Amino acid sequence: MKVILKSFNLKLKHPFTISRESHTIQPSLIVELQSEGHSGFGEATSNPYYKITVDSMKHNLEKIIPFIESVTDETPEEFWQKAHQFLKNDMFALCALDMAYNDLYARKQGKKLYELWGFSTNRNPMTDYTIGIDTIEKMVAKMKELPWPIYKIKLGTKEDIAIVTELRKHTDAIFRIDANCGWTVSEALNNAIELKKLGVEFLEQPLKADNWEGHRQLFENSVLPIIADESCIVEEDVAKCHNHFHGVNVKLVKCGGLTPARRMISQAKKLGMKTMVGCMTESTVGISAIAHLLPELDFVDMDGGLLLAEDIATGITIHDGVIHYSDLNGTGVTLSS
Repeated sequence: MKVILKSFNLKLKHPFTISRESHTIQPSLIVELQSEGHSGFGEATSNPYYKITVDSMKHNLEKIIPFIESVTDETPEEFWQKAHQFLKNDMFALCALDMAYNDLYARKQGKKLYELWGFSTNRNPMTDYTIGIDTIEKMVAKMKELPWPIYKIKLGTKEDIAIVTELRKHTDAIFRIDANCGWTVSEALNNAIELKKLGVEFLEQPLKADNWEGHRQLFENSVLPIIADESCIVEEDVAKCHNHFHGVNVKLVKCGGLTPARRMISQAKKLGMKTMVGCMTESTVGISAIAHLLPELDFVDMDGGLLLAEDIATGITIHDGVIHYSDLNGTGVTLSS
């Protein structure tokens, strides 16, 4: 098996701002695995909050190329366990590798990935489209630029209620709120009351990740459901989030790929929690992988490709929130450059 690593700077359509950072370029690493005339593709983006860079991911993957190239017919689960021993301190790099291996494995089997997993796509949820923090006027303009059935609105400012009040004047779409750890308990409880009146479906990660007492208070008292993001990174976090959140947002890059994400989703469902998968501004490479988890999800945030000025791949397509799969096997991705 041959390993190819490619790095890209994904240019965004608009500056993307959340409560703790803003950027116009999203660095990304693509892993391609070639074997028996097939190619599998995986992706992980850099992230300053988790101190992950493309160079650090490349470095960690380059060190284990001999191991990767020695792999023969392991299942994705077996491959992940072996790769995890080398990359347990770099889940982002492990994600890109695991994603590529799952893609390659399914292509060798002549199946789409969701078919290999035995999933039915008849009831897939629609994806939201994210509106980053900006002036109210610019946030309204972004929303009008792409009419959508579900918007995820980034908050964490002193004008949060005013922002949503104004956005609501321009659409009947479902609103989801992501404060990215930007609120206190009292702010979250009070904001939830007003936001529920404005047609908000749920709140994502209102408090700092380690504020477990605060999470418990919100879980017990909030008038809106609370979904964990920064508090749910790897597999053992799902159990910690039980009775502290109503659901979990699993990020492939944070947990180490599709293989552990499937286990996290299964565990959350067994605990009676809502399931969601989110993106980290990946290109269509990473977004197409997320699409194959849709049958197991209640919510999904897979708008990364829609936020880009120019994509680097083809795969799934999204129209009015509805995801359409590629005709190709695996994740259905073809790299454009």
